[in-house]
Amino acid sequence: MNLTELNRMPDEELEPALLACCDVPSWAAAVREGRPYESLDALVATADDAARWFSRPEVERALAAHPRIGERAQGDRTEAAWSRQEQGGVADDDRSRLVEANRAYEERFGQVFLICATGLSGDEILAALRRRLDNDDETEADVVADELGKIAVLRLRKLVAS
Repeated sequence: MNLTELNRMPDEELEPALLACCDVPSWAAAVREGRPYESLDALVATADDAARWFSRPEVERALAAHPRIGERAQGDRTEAAWSRQEQGGVADDDRSRLVEANRAYEERFGQVFLICATGLSGDEILAALRRRLDNDDETEADVVADELGKIAVLRLRKLVAS
């Protein structure tokens, strides 16, 4: 879809596409209600601003839609394809190290590790995960919300470019 199509699309058709970018209904509503957009920059600015206000329950909901780093997302849904693409820098031999590190992260924080993995190698992701294990709960919650916002904007750009 392009920007003109996004601006004209009926709400009931646009909503699932936006939720595939980020499974936070308030974010999708803010992006949808900001139409019409004059430019991609205006769309991205609205999406980025809306992502700055994620609540803890919204982040938890969105995390449920993300596979563990290093695991291949299954299925043919749009968000699964995006996840496989975003984790494209993770080599097969990095996956077992990431599985172990994910376990430590999940034991520490009680949720999956989330990072905007686009353009990152497995080593870079693993280093970030290990650094973040030292965060206190509040700091990590803020980092996760920020990473979720980055992913949402990245996926929105992909949606409009598709």
